[in-house]
Amino acid sequence: MPKGLQTYYRHELNLYQTEFAKRNLQQAWHHLERAHILAQAWPCEHSYVHWLMLRFGVFIKSPQEVLGQIPRLLVGGVKSFIGKIPVGNTGGANVPPLQPMEIPKDLEIILTQHRVG
Repeated sequence: MPKGLQTYYRHELNLYQTEFAKRNLQQAWHHLERAHILAQAWPCEHSYVHWLMLRFGVFIKSPQEVLGQIPRLLVGGVKSFIGKIPVGNTGGANVPPLQPMEIPKDLEIILTQHRVG
C-alpha cells in the first residue's frame, strides 16, 4: 500500500477503534467499511480489515457476520494479489462479496491520488 494511502487507511482504523471503545458500534462499523474500501487492492491490509470484521461479528454475536467473514478472510487477500476485487465493496456479510459498489467521493479522490493503475 502506498505510504500516502496508508495514512488514510490507518486513520479509518483509528476512528474504528475509538468508536468501538465508546461502543458506538454503528459508527465503528462505518469506519471498518471505509478502511475496507481503501485496502481492497493490497492483500495484507485487505485481509486485516476482514479479520477486524470477523472479530466485530463475534463481539456483536452475529452468526451472519462471522460466517460471512470467514470466506472473505480466506480469499480476500488472494483476490487482492491477483487484482480481482469488486471495487468499492464495503466488505461486510450484508453485501455480496463480488458486488462492485459506488465509492464515496472522498475515498474515490484519495484512491485516485494514491493508487497505481
